[in-house]
Amino acid sequence: MSIGLIIFVLIIISMGLRIVQQYEQGVVFRLGRVVGVKGPGLRLIIPFIDNLRKVNMRIITLAVPGQQVITRDNVSISVAAVAYYRVVDATKSLVAIDNVMAAINQIAQTTVRNVVGQHPLDDVLANTDAINKQVREILEPTIEQWGIELTRVELKDIQLPDSMQRAMARQAEAEREKRAKIIAADGEFQSAEKLGQAADIITAHPVALQLRNLQVLTEIASDKNSTIVFPAQFMDTVRSIQDFVGKEGKK
Repeated sequence: MSIGLIIFVLIIISMGLRIVQQYEQGVVFRLGRVVGVKGPGLRLIIPFIDNLRKVNMRIITLAVPGQQVITRDNVSISVAAVAYYRVVDATKSLVAIDNVMAAINQIAQTTVRNVVGQHPLDDVLANTDAINKQVREILEPTIEQWGIELTRVELKDIQLPDSMQRAMARQAEAEREKRAKIIAADGEFQSAEKLGQAADIITAHPVALQLRNLQVLTEIASDKNSTIVFPAQFMDTVRSIQDFVGKEGKK
């Protein structure tokens, strides 16, 4: 065998060598027909007859760009989402559809717009988990036909008009003021209720009022005030004692 023939054979073999990465699978087309799937490693194909197409099997992040959506209560918002998917059937992802990433991007945009448009604004803001689940349930049957598994889809950004943001801020402020007034009114009610109970007790036991007066005087004196205020009831008690002592002295 001549050296030229050996070199020719080596060149042909080298032209048929392909390297498939650990995260890839190689689909072999022979004269346009799928003949097999190659795993990771150094692979040999027939030059000029076989064509090896590599498919990324890793989880891919697909950003769904923001789009204008009119909610069920006629509010215009901008919604962006993110989807995570991976190829589970390399052959289907090449044969069933052309440019699977672009196809998923387009159908994800349409599905997000349709699903969000069926809900009022409050649901979109408060129940994003339910909306994410609904979007996923609609997308999965379609993309499974392309050999794709949808692992997750999320609404990541919801932008409201400036006028709506101001209205929601005023609503939140009014709600906080409402709660503050209710709390203050409840406090006043409980205070009045306790005072009423105290008044009933004092009415039934008049001496309790005198004891309370003495306690107030003690509290005032502890502050080292130069002015002492005597309750009227206390002064009546003092006068009663003076009258009693005067009567006893005359006897």
